[in-house]
Amino acid sequence: MDRPRPYLDYAATTPLDPRVHAAMMACYDARGLVANPASPHRAGALAGEVIDRATEAIRDYLGDPHWQVVWTSGATEADNLAILGTAEALAQRRRGRDRILITATEHAAVTMAARAASRHGFAIERLPVDAMGRLTPEALADALDERVALVSIAPVNNETGVLQAMPALAPMVHDAGALLHLDAAQSGGRVDAAAAAYDQADMVSLSGHKFYGPKGIGALCLRPSVRVAPQLHGGGQQQGMRSGTLPVPLIAGLGEAFRLADDAAERDRQWSLRDSLLAGLAPLGGVVLNTPAQASPHILSVSFAGVHGAALRAHLDGLDVGFGSACSSHEGASSVLRAMQRPEPLAHATLRLSLGRFTDGSDITQVIERVGETVDRLRRVSPVWRALARGQDIGALYSTTTPLEVA
Repeated sequence: MDRPRPYLDYAATTPLDPRVHAAMMACYDARGLVANPASPHRAGALAGEVIDRATEAIRDYLGDPHWQVVWTSGATEADNLAILGTAEALAQRRRGRDRILITATEHAAVTMAARAASRHGFAIERLPVDAMGRLTPEALADALDERVALVSIAPVNNETGVLQAMPALAPMVHDAGALLHLDAAQSGGRVDAAAAAYDQADMVSLSGHKFYGPKGIGALCLRPSVRVAPQLHGGGQQQGMRSGTLPVPLIAGLGEAFRLADDAAERDRQWSLRDSLLAGLAPLGGVVLNTPAQASPHILSVSFAGVHGAALRAHLDGLDVGFGSACSSHEGASSVLRAMQRPEPLAHATLRLSLGRFTDGSDITQVIERVGETVDRLRRVSPVWRALARGQDIGALYSTTTPLEVA
């Protein structure tokens, strides 16, 4: 019998946890929970209680009972509400702050929302990162001034898994008098809340399907003092910040997902699997690391010197791994890897291997075997690999001055 096919694309989307599924089914199966939670009758109140329990689960995960939770269709909408909603609200008050800062490696949801905010008179500036995708305190300090209104940072990058030094960066934003938004689509539930510095944020975007919950649900969590201009108009639900009937079963699922946030033991298990994955690939040689030591345990990004990117994708067709971001796979080389100054050939020959709660050792073994066989086969006809075999330096061969960390 064929072995189950390994799935190592958890950064794109995760399987639904059976316990989350059970929480959702309880809503679908209970006749008393079919009502609109905004309806002024007993059935509506019962549905509202489900919303309240999910809200408390999110607040408990973020570590503060005062967060205001605005339910959205996902992290993309939450990012747009945070950035565009803030820009529009500040423009209406005609405050003197007219700059929005994002890192050069942000997800397209943040990048494009920030670009759209420029129509409200804001200058959008991308903060540079180092060769491993880290925003340094020095780079942030150079950009901050009294005109900065908002800074948006993903604590964990969706392509490389780098964990930004948020406990050091967050106070700098507030000292400058700016608001801090965290796109926590990849960090939510996966890394220690203190490491992500949720307690120092003004707004946090969360996603359901990135963390064992259902697709179609997310949340923007705001401090009580923060107001955003609504981007959806209608019935005035959620204090007027996001109109629309609330999807009770999806919200119950999201709340349960974050009630089951990974603990230290699960993070250690994933670290062990990720270490095994890297150890199995390293003997191939010419394996360039795009993920630093300070990272989330669920993502490993590696590039293969001497391998043609398009051929790598074609020969790995059918293997469930990532090639950069799932949200930008139709584009050219990853904008994240370009910001990290990876040469185009290396950026194209990159795999994002992301694992999670249901990954086991057999999955790791199968992926190592398949990737190893493919890379070996492609290198047999590669003039670049022959040059490396003769001892030429990888950095020199790819005409880059960026330090490349090779496994």
